[in-house]
Amino acid sequence: MTQPFLQSSLFETPQPTISGLTYIADFIDAATEAALIQTIDTQPWITELKRRVQHYGWRYDYKARSVTNDLRIGVLPDWLQHYAVRLQQAGLFSKMPDQVIINEYQPGQGISAHIDCVPCFADTIASLSLGSPCIIDFTHSETSEKSSLLLEPRSLMVLSGDARYIWQHAIAGRKMDRYNGQ
Repeated sequence: MTQPFLQSSLFETPQPTISGLTYIADFIDAATEAALIQTIDTQPWITELKRRVQHYGWRYDYKARSVTNDLRIGVLPDWLQHYAVRLQQAGLFSKMPDQVIINEYQPGQGISAHIDCVPCFADTIASLSLGSPCIIDFTHSETSEKSSLLLEPRSLMVLSGDARYIWQHAIAGRKMDRYNGQ
């Protein structure tokens, strides 16, 4: 019988070798993940991109590649505020995060290589993976060195320093991922 998803328990995710990249497996437990997915799915989605997105705190203007004062939505809802507090208390953010973008990637969807807008976002960016594993690809913008990381469900990836400003990250638009030959 063919498994539809990579089974994250089959993989030993290597420690990141990119300066400023922090990977935390099982940042949340399975019950919290299920509740979070259920909450997200009840919120309105923006469908103007190839993928569905939700914005909290601030709306990012994808066409202008900017965030301006008039794009302020408001404070994070309580169900997200908890995670902002947790990220700051864990020492992963120097100040409380005030913006969340939720991206839904269906099989075959991806996102091209990029460095997140420097004036739009803070020095630290975090990504919590939900639902299924995903491979994120990194390319050094000066040397073209490449590296990949398996983001397991419930894992947290934090980008700061070189990982935030020098390494591009991307998710390939493919239906199936191969990781460590599997």
